[in-house]
Amino acid sequence: MTIAARTSVMLPGTDTTVLDLAPPSLWLALGSIAFNPTFWNIVARREHRTHWLTRLFGGAYAGCYALAFTIFTLGLLRDYLYAVALDDQPVLDFGLAGTVGGALCLAVGNVLVLSSMWRLGVTGTYLGDYFGILMNERVTAFPFNTMENPMYNGSTLCFLGTALWKGSPAGILISVYVYIVYLLALAYEGPFTAAIYAKRDKERRAKKE
Repeated sequence: MTIAARTSVMLPGTDTTVLDLAPPSLWLALGSIAFNPTFWNIVARREHRTHWLTRLFGGAYAGCYALAFTIFTLGLLRDYLYAVALDDQPVLDFGLAGTVGGALCLAVGNVLVLSSMWRLGVTGTYLGDYFGILMNERVTAFPFNTMENPMYNGSTLCFLGTALWKGSPAGILISVYVYIVYLLALAYEGPFTAAIYAKRDKERRAKKE
């Protein structure tokens, strides 16, 4: 068996390569995808405990905007690394289904992401609740009336849409990986965020009594 064979994943029953494990760009992309939610959860939890970003930037809003800029920039880097990784991977002809499916996934994904950001605002999108910047009430308008986590789902669809558009089977596999990473991130941050709002609601009820 050659080194090339050992570092490639073939389509079952064929000699068609669908994933090349050799290019460093693949591992950089995978690392970036996993790093981003890990980074923002660790940094935000430390802020919630110690208010270090609030002190560093002279206020909760300034600290939150600084974190937002950092997360946004890391997201751009992640998307760039993903695009580079797909360029280094095998390409298959998905035909019209790939083109149409990719376009639909990109369209729906971007609508979900952008409408979520519009509803939440900068502080709602970028972990303002960890800075003590809490929303007055739960957002229930579109797209939050259609699913529980529209931003993460929309982001996953954008990854998948890019993969279909480019005819990249590796991109489809990476999109599954993205979805799993987001599920793990939600399992970590969801209960913590819920606890923040539960504490706020408890304090509100105590003041009314």
